[in-house]
Amino acid sequence: MSKMLEVKNLKTGFRKEEHIQMIISGIDFEIHEGEIVGLVGESGSGKSVTSLSIMRLLHDTPGEIMSGEVIYKGVDLLAQSESKMRKYRGKELAMIFQEPMTSLNPVLKIGKQLMEIITLHMKMSKREAKAHGIKMLELVGIPRAKDIMEEYPHQLSGGMRQRVMIAMQISCNPSLLIADEPTTALDVTIQAQILNLLKEIQEKTQMGILLITHDLGVVAEVCDRVIVMYAGRIVEEATTEELFENPRHPYTQGLIASIPKIGSNQKKLNSIRGTVPNPSDMPNGCKFAPRCSKVMEVCLEKEPDLLSMGRRASRCWLETEIEDFGEEVSVCQERY
Repeated sequence: MSKMLEVKNLKTGFRKEEHIQMIISGIDFEIHEGEIVGLVGESGSGKSVTSLSIMRLLHDTPGEIMSGEVIYKGVDLLAQSESKMRKYRGKELAMIFQEPMTSLNPVLKIGKQLMEIITLHMKMSKREAKAHGIKMLELVGIPRAKDIMEEYPHQLSGGMRQRVMIAMQISCNPSLLIADEPTTALDVTIQAQILNLLKEIQEKTQMGILLITHDLGVVAEVCDRVIVMYAGRIVEEATTEELFENPRHPYTQGLIASIPKIGSNQKKLNSIRGTVPNPSDMPNGCKFAPRCSKVMEVCLEKEPDLLSMGRRASRCWLETEIEDFGEEVSVCQERY
């Protein structure tokens, strides 16, 4: 598979008065053609900011891309003017947002909103755009597609609105689809239908998908590869099979351990103690150290690099040869 998207040393901060708080701290990853990559982590890990940075949709926020490159098919999107970037959005790169009710215009009919993006990027007449829009609604499993074109968002259920959003985003045959928590507001039955739909569309079109979620069950269902984020950093990367069979980073181990297991007799669910640190009050050393059950002295003093190991990577001192700290590398048993 050829490389479609390459993110290099991406750093994004949010301006707070005269200071900038770093939210994304130099991340690197790739997405290949026909690949579904899961981007996972707790709320506050930086997943959505990463997607907005790739799409350059931070202009209505205090967010600011500080440095890095986002290479799409050989073109650095961060170096393009806003007018050129608009030609990429919708046509080459599309994004499904978390809540479809706030993403759709409540005062415009579904058909008008769907046709607008089609006529803009596909250069079709209104009649052609309408026919194409109906075809897209049928493709995502919406019954009465012709009638739905004449209805408003509030007349549809949450699952139907999410299907409309998917239809809008795939209507121009994008090469890369970013799906930011596309099933968060849906019940489990509709969630399964949406995931199966995305998988089917990906198999038909061979587009790449970056699936952002905090649900590892979703990742196990549809993703080829997984990137785990914590506090604006990538802490582990692996194929889905490798990640679930042998998670390397303590944070990933904690996430997987917290998944309820069918048939288990456990009375209390496992959880990772504490919370993701505030960007304005990051701990020294490894950012996960205050919550880690395997913390060592070195973890409190120096942040580890992301160490590549063949097809996978991990940001942990347990994976690194430590030379500078010698005898100081000892598990801090007294902390627990």
